[in-house]
Amino acid sequence: MRVYRIVQDKKRTSDLSGAGAFRAGGRWNSEGTYMLYCSENSSLALLEKLVHFDEGDLPPQLFITELEILDDSLIYTLPDKDYHRDWQKLALPENQQQGDRWMREKNYLGVRVRSAINTAEYNCLLNPLFPRYHESLRIISVTEIKMDERLV
Repeated sequence: MRVYRIVQDKKRTSDLSGAGAFRAGGRWNSEGTYMLYCSENSSLALLEKLVHFDEGDLPPQLFITELEILDDSLIYTLPDKDYHRDWQKLALPENQQQGDRWMREKNYLGVRVRSAINTAEYNCLLNPLFPRYHESLRIISVTEIKMDERLV
């Protein structure tokens, strides 16, 4: 299984620690919980990144890291029936508590969840504290993305 992650700084392309989510929290984690947000395809990864920028505030370049998950059986897919009714709301405590629990329990390398932006596609929430985390992933490639002028 391949997943994609986009960052602004080339130095961060190899950082798989989940420290950014730890510091800021996110849809599926509270501040203080390590989690690495990835997407199942590169265009969704870009879309997920772009929604965090204000208009006219896009960086001149981004970097996409393609990761390979070596054992798909270590990834859990959240069944549709297990999403909270309002799961697409930002900073929903129920989502964050659920994600915090997944990371704390360390049962899975990652959890596949629907994208709130495009519910037909999935993001993958990787758990940096999972045993054998670094042995279960490998970086396939890092590519610079030049921002299309129509987006900036």
